[in-house]
Amino acid sequence: MADLGKFQPLYPEDPVLGPLLELAAELVAECHRLGGQAGAPVIHALRPKLRAMNSYYTNKIEGQHTRPADIERALRQDFDADAALAKKQRLAIAHMEVEAQLEQQSGATSPRNLFSPALVREIHGLLYGKLPEADRVTDEGKPIIPGEYRRDDVTAGRHRAPRWQEVEELTQGWADRYRALAGTGALLIGTACSHQRLAWIHPFIDGNGRAARLHAHLVFHAMGLTQGLWSPMRGLARTREQYHARLSNADLPRRNDLDGRGQLSQEELVAFARYFLEVCLDQVRFMRDRLDLASMKERLRTLLLQLQGKPWQVGSEKSQVKLEALEALHYIAMAGPVERSRFIAMTGLGERTGRRVMASLLDYGVLSVESSRSPIAFAIPLSSLKFLFPNLWPEAEVD
Repeated sequence: MADLGKFQPLYPEDPVLGPLLELAAELVAECHRLGGQAGAPVIHALRPKLRAMNSYYTNKIEGQHTRPADIERALRQDFDADAALAKKQRLAIAHMEVEAQLEQQSGATSPRNLFSPALVREIHGLLYGKLPEADRVTDEGKPIIPGEYRRDDVTAGRHRAPRWQEVEELTQGWADRYRALAGTGALLIGTACSHQRLAWIHPFIDGNGRAARLHAHLVFHAMGLTQGLWSPMRGLARTREQYHARLSNADLPRRNDLDGRGQLSQEELVAFARYFLEVCLDQVRFMRDRLDLASMKERLRTLLLQLQGKPWQVGSEKSQVKLEALEALHYIAMAGPVERSRFIAMTGLGERTGRRVMASLLDYGVLSVESSRSPIAFAIPLSSLKFLFPNLWPEAEVD
């Protein structure tokens, strides 16, 4: 029988909660401001890129990421001839698909009910189940069975994970504690703490970090805080060394009588929770800056000038982009799709020129259509990010 005391505390005691609760309240307030700031067409256009970015960064933490442009190619089923790179591409696509699937699945679920061993196993099972069998192998050559707890004892860094026979009971104890939390602030702090403690259990032979990060992402989503616009993954990857150090430090044993009453250090668990929530707060504020819609028109102008000055081949003709398309493009970005004839009319250009400009913007990808007769919608191709949302995904700008 597993000793559930060996990874206590799972949640900080009341005397040390004050600063964390203040941080949680600040995070909630910033999330609500972000949700009220972004327009639906921009959110709809940006979400696919943010999903790709989440995948890129969670895999970067594990040292198994690929270039943003390679992810774009994989989305078109264009996998690299290099087997190692193609494997990373498949992993990136799997993460994107699972994130989208589980967001939809968990949207109507009470956030507290997401602290579930079944969900943790489902996350892992879906993620690795989408990979071919040849990809489901650890660096040591051991098979990764999707959704199955490990059947080996393992060491992760300095941490010797609990015996494999204890994993099931420990994971159930983990779920029972966090599911009992009440209130938004407590749930946010609990999500941070639960992330560290799930990593401590290390329930799977591989993929524990990815599963734990997806789990935290889903809890925030179910709480209505992300709006599909941010995730801890980007911030954790950009502070990767600190992330690993904080995770590791929270594994340390209790120091003295002032360090909580569990076997592990409460001080270090609080430090991890504070770091995790600060990362989230930083990401929300960062996205608020990126989604400054007051400057969107000027950013669209910059993009059009860039495209106008660097024509490319569109079929048998060169592209044609004119600044007269700015008002129509800005309207679609703010208000939503319009009929093609209306877009052309809004440019003020003649029919033939207007159609060529529209065709060029469709070819570039800043406009999109679902079918040959559907309205024109706003879109965000990877190459436009450095103009429309600078520094959002710096690695994509390099590509």
